Amino acid sequence: MANVAPVRSSADGSGPARRAGRALGRALHLPITGTARGIRRATHAHGAGESGLGRLIELHAINGAGDVMITVALASTVFFSVPTDEARGRVALYLAITMAPFTLLAPVIGPLLDRLPHGRRAAMAAAMLTRALLALMMSGAVATGGLELYPAALGVLVASKAYGVVRSAVVPRLLPPRFSLVKANSRVTLAGLLATGAAAPVGAALHSLGPPWPLYGACAIFIWGTFAAFSLPHKVDEAKGERRARLSTHEAHSKRPGLRTVSPSVLYGLLANASMRGLSGFLIFFLAFLLREHPLAGQSAAVSLGIVAVSAGVGNACGTAVGAWLRSRAPEGIIAAVLCLTLAAAVFAAIFFSGFLMAVLGATAGICQALAKLSLDAMIQRDVPEAVRTSAFARSETLLQVAWVLGGAIGIALPLNGVLGMSVAAAMVALGTTMALRGLLTGPRHHQQGTTRPRVA
Repeated sequence: MANVAPVRSSADGSGPARRAGRALGRALHLPITGTARGIRRATHAHGAGESGLGRLIELHAINGAGDVMITVALASTVFFSVPTDEARGRVALYLAITMAPFTLLAPVIGPLLDRLPHGRRAAMAAAMLTRALLALMMSGAVATGGLELYPAALGVLVASKAYGVVRSAVVPRLLPPRFSLVKANSRVTLAGLLATGAAAPVGAALHSLGPPWPLYGACAIFIWGTFAAFSLPHKVDEAKGERRARLSTHEAHSKRPGLRTVSPSVLYGLLANASMRGLSGFLIFFLAFLLREHPLAGQSAAVSLGIVAVSAGVGNACGTAVGAWLRSRAPEGIIAAVLCLTLAAAVFAAIFFSGFLMAVLGATAGICQALAKLSLDAMIQRDVPEAVRTSAFARSETLLQVAWVLGGAIGIALPLNGVLGMSVAAAMVALGTTMALRGLLTGPRHHQQGTTRPRVA
């Protein structure tokens, strides 16, 4: 009898029923844990985990998911829930109450954050927490679309752009060894785009439960982001060796900040990028109303908007991915090339106006805007001394956000005429193309050996 093994029963936790339950639990849990581990491996690859860049990539994904939740809630209230004429008035009101004050506030964001070099993690966490609280406030007004919705939307916009400025300044401090700034920004931006694409249908599903639900989701996501911001390495808050950039049209002793004494290449590259960012804002607002009034052949207004939006989003993601491959190419040449390509697409869309060409323009603008921005990052890395590079990133990002606001204002004010709209788009890109070509002609041809200038990304 001593050699006979005891019979196990399910009562002691190790029987067949319990083992089957554990196996089922692992099977149900595996997709979540496996996906999480896969995401963590991707974001922490090539030294990004050790440097802290992986945590910033994850934080930016959280930021993108939260922003798209708020966008879904506002779009359903301001745009989709009312007739076109009334929606046009509501969006104009939205621009007047939110975008116009933001245009005045945005130039202050960069210099203000420059004065908080030791509190970048706290600033990013504050931007997340502010949006969480404002999303909760908007949840009560989103169903009615009352005026109290718009000041909260302004606060969300300012907090979102403040986060973007701080994030641009933080990236250079988290570069892994032998990791270019272009590649780092490509990873961060791509993570945000993928998170946006994944969260958009979730936001739409939540909206089917009721208008406030996407905002509840945004609140939860931004609270998560508040804690995630403090998980960044402490070196994010270090400011050793930093100085405020003198980016002015005046001499070096000038106290007025601007963007001209860094180098002509950076100036022209920034102006070209401002043209692309303005085009992005213009297309978002103009095509939203144009396709609602005149949808693509055989498609509803919502489907037409979805097709163009997906085209632009896929183009932006592809441009971001290609940017890493082009990281060793001359950034001035890349900016000039993508601006010329966008100009050609806009001219074709104006001359041979059609829904297909609008989608092509959206995809082209997405690809080219991503490549132009990554190339501008490379130029700042190359031409701006490390001591003032984070300040230059903060100021350039602020200017690009203002350009987006101005482009959106033009889009909402323009009559809903497709040919006219594409002609205005072509004119905007033409101005940027001129700046890009000037930057290409004045850019550095050959760097002397032994120079202390940072290497091109």
